[in-house]
Amino acid sequence: MAMAPTVKVVLGSIAFAIFWVLAVFPSVPFLPVGRTAGSLLGAMLMVVFRVLTPDQAFAAIDLPILGLLFGTMVVSVYLERADMFEYLGKLLSWKSNGPKDLLCRISMISAISSALFTNDTSCVVLTEFILKITRQHNLPPHPFLLALASSANIGSSATPIGNPQNLVIAVQSKIAFGSFVFGILPAMLVGVAVNILVLMCMYWKLLSSAQKDEEDATTEVVADGDVISHRFSPATMSHLTSLNSLEWNSRLESVNMQSSPNMNGQVNHVETLRNRINSTENEIHSDTSGVYESARNSSASKEITNDASSQKRDETVSSRIESMDRLRDLSSMQFSSGDFATKWKRMLWKSCVYLVTIGMLIAFFLGLNMSWTALTAALALVVLDFKDAQPCLEKVSYSLLIFFCGMFITVDGFNKTGIPSALWDFMEPYARIDHAAGIVILALVILVLSNFASNVPTVLLLGGRVAASAAAFSAADEKKAWLILAWVSTVAGNLSLLGSAANLIVCEQAHRAPHFGYTLSFWKHLKFGVPSTIIIIAIGVTLIR
Repeated sequence: MAMAPTVKVVLGSIAFAIFWVLAVFPSVPFLPVGRTAGSLLGAMLMVVFRVLTPDQAFAAIDLPILGLLFGTMVVSVYLERADMFEYLGKLLSWKSNGPKDLLCRISMISAISSALFTNDTSCVVLTEFILKITRQHNLPPHPFLLALASSANIGSSATPIGNPQNLVIAVQSKIAFGSFVFGILPAMLVGVAVNILVLMCMYWKLLSSAQKDEEDATTEVVADGDVISHRFSPATMSHLTSLNSLEWNSRLESVNMQSSPNMNGQVNHVETLRNRINSTENEIHSDTSGVYESARNSSASKEITNDASSQKRDETVSSRIESMDRLRDLSSMQFSSGDFATKWKRMLWKSCVYLVTIGMLIAFFLGLNMSWTALTAALALVVLDFKDAQPCLEKVSYSLLIFFCGMFITVDGFNKTGIPSALWDFMEPYARIDHAAGIVILALVILVLSNFASNVPTVLLLGGRVAASAAAFSAADEKKAWLILAWVSTVAGNLSLLGSAANLIVCEQAHRAPHFGYTLSFWKHLKFGVPSTIIIIAIGVTLIR
């Protein structure tokens, strides 16, 4: 593509530079408007500077990508409501065997969940779980936070729905979902394992000392628990005393208050039970007092009367108690049946959410249109929920969708200037995918651009050009070029704290977490990120097919 006129090149570069600054540094002092407003500002400047016409700007918005992104976000919202991420959090601490085991578990769970539910979602949900676990076991948080963020980025590379840049690649390249997964999956699995090894090597001493401290603390807790366990417990109340009317009434009221609105038909029955119990207790007291009164008035046959009254009182009390037990059992059966029905409805709804999600993934593997499949799954969950969908739809990140709209327009305008094409024309002879040296240079170009211009704009700028260059050799090389672009642009986010949105999410969530706040510094991340990223990218590129 030839270079545009000089005026258009300069103005288009200015608009793209403003977009880039606000996308990478959303809180710059001279214009702290954020990423979303920054992308819209860049798009608007492209039209105002006449780099693009209004029709070209609207045509630049890729609706299939937005539909796929929206559908997967809605599905993630319902999965969160179905406690999927709570179960993932419990897996982190279930039968954990020390800090090293916890580190491996975090890495694997983060990678798998990111491949299925996007890396950003996994980082948002799991960060606070990790902070709580490390706080409870007196562990240093930063190795585990690094494991979460880096493994989320690596794992998200394996599927087209793992991260935004993969969505773009999947739609533009038209690579089937299954072919995409099996092409990158070996690199992803090895990458997660290598990432764990790098973390272990860097923090082995820290994790070993933390494990020793944890064992000492556990020993102290067990010793204290042994002492506490020998304390005397209060005596058990008698059966009659435990059926005190005030206590029974309070229990009925508390259960009645906690019952759901659909149990209104049982309220009158509960009131009847309460009245019958109260009347029964009154009869017990009146009968007992009557027996004692008659015993005092009969002085001639005192001993006989006492025996008779005692026997009668025991029989009366026993019968009344048995009646109260039956009433109490009947009442508890009514409430337990209501709770049982509610639990089964909840379990049935959660099962439907999981089945719809699995069905969506199967449809992806079968090669159905990913955008419409994700939208269909999202609407199926809305219908199955049988409630007003507004609370769930409000959790969708519409700011991210708007950011993508502005970014599509801005990047398309920058492409119209001819600068990206000129740069690629210069690099193409050295970045040929038909030999190893060319693949290394291509990976370095993607790595640098992904950290300089962010990964999604890099994919939008380079994707078509890299694929066209590789297509000159064979269709297999074209597919391999797309997969290398997906792998390198995703893993490149681990290089620095600013390289990926997932890194920033973990950092921000950890800093703002109530009672567990921790600041992950730029240099701590860079110290780990540089060697890990270079090693994992180099190994992964050789495994992509």
